[in-house]
Amino acid sequence: MEIYKFAQETILEAGKFIRQRMTEEFNINSKQNPNDLVTDVDKETENFLNNRIEERYPEHRILGEEGHGRDITDTRGVIWIVDPIDGTLNFVHQMENFAISVGIYIDGNPYAGLILDVMKGDLYHAAFEHGAYKNDQLLPDIKETNLATSLISTNSNWVIRDGINMPFIEVVRNARSTRSLGSAALEFVNVARGTSSAALFYRLHPWDFAGGIIILEEVGGITTTLLGDDIRLLDTNSIIASNKTIHGEIIEHFKKDGPFIENHKKFHRL
Repeated sequence: MEIYKFAQETILEAGKFIRQRMTEEFNINSKQNPNDLVTDVDKETENFLNNRIEERYPEHRILGEEGHGRDITDTRGVIWIVDPIDGTLNFVHQMENFAISVGIYIDGNPYAGLILDVMKGDLYHAAFEHGAYKNDQLLPDIKETNLATSLISTNSNWVIRDGINMPFIEVVRNARSTRSLGSAALEFVNVARGTSSAALFYRLHPWDFAGGIIILEEVGGITTTLLGDDIRLLDTNSIIASNKTIHGEIIEHFKKDGPFIENHKKFHRL
């Protein structure tokens, strides 16, 4: 459990680094589109994490959102999958509702997941088959729910996107209500806490889901693609993270929609 304890210490240090850095000026830039933002703080925090990990475990590999490990094509050994700021739009506009997310895998198998709600200071963490925690408090197994009585989360962009939106519309229509937090990591946390029954995404990168998958599994949840397939750890995936009962109900909406299936295959290069 040495790596797990080190990971907890390191992510908390990174949170302090971000909070201190927020008191200073920083630059904001965009990536492939004007709404996909990146700041100096994203890059500096990834470097902070990378340096800490490399100092302690030089043989480990690191895959990060802001550029580290882009040459990684296999899952051998120990891999840290890191998002230094998940929810950069929230970081820029709200100064809250963003997280650091870390997933650690050994030979492709889950070892530990950690998600730090930076501004609240709450650390959600789990070691494989050792339970999930909010700080020092053990999280109970999540309750099974059906769609009609459930609060779910999804991004409105998918609901209005031609070619894929019909099953999203059906799910939203049949749910009790929907929310969108703007941070995939914190959406995973909400499902693991039981404050949301499912989180749906058409596209997430490994650093968006690697930590959350492990935490959710430790409280009895499940994560697959929207078509019910296993997650490819080093690739983009569509994602449903949920309790097991609502999972089966929701994926049926996607599995019966021909245009969605065809566009999903093309988009994710399946």
